[in-house]
Amino acid sequence: MGRIVSRIRGLALTLGAPGLVLVAFLDSSFLPLPGITDVLLVVMVTRHPAGMLLLAAAAAVGSIAGCLVLHYLGRKGGEAFVRKRFTGDKTERAMATLRRHGVMAVLVPCLLPPPAPFKIFVLLAGAIGISASRLATAIAIGRGVRYVALGLLAVQYGDRAVAYMREHGTVVSLVGAAVLMAGFGAYLLRTRERTGKGR
Repeated sequence: MGRIVSRIRGLALTLGAPGLVLVAFLDSSFLPLPGITDVLLVVMVTRHPAGMLLLAAAAAVGSIAGCLVLHYLGRKGGEAFVRKRFTGDKTERAMATLRRHGVMAVLVPCLLPPPAPFKIFVLLAGAIGISASRLATAIAIGRGVRYVALGLLAVQYGDRAVAYMREHGTVVSLVGAAVLMAGFGAYLLRTRERTGKGR
């Protein structure tokens, strides 16, 4: 497994942004590569700071594509398919969280750094019928915020950005999630007020 990861890392560094798309896709779908997307993004941005937004976007696009594959499998296989692969209380809690909060339950974990559970939420989102478009929007927002923030850290601190994210990533991600949720809540309230005035 280590050799495969090394080859994938080397290929990604050679290809640049397309390589980052590939790695993020694999990590978000079939092949668990915890942390490798973050590391590659930091290395690439450190080498080419001017391309930070392009590289962050490439990582986000790859992650969205990989998540849509998992979502499709969850939708086709249903809850039974997911329960065969994930057992225990965590699955039940994840299912309950998704049913209660919908796509917001996917947005928060996609902001968090590894090893926070994420794929189970994507599979379950497909199993309980959350649409692919809503999922993709949540992933785009969450991963976009995460990768741009990491890219900015890489521009500022270089290779030390990865160590910073390991030490403070969870707190930073939770703050970012709280800000996003507050903004989303304000948007919903404003929409309801406009609807009420329209009536």
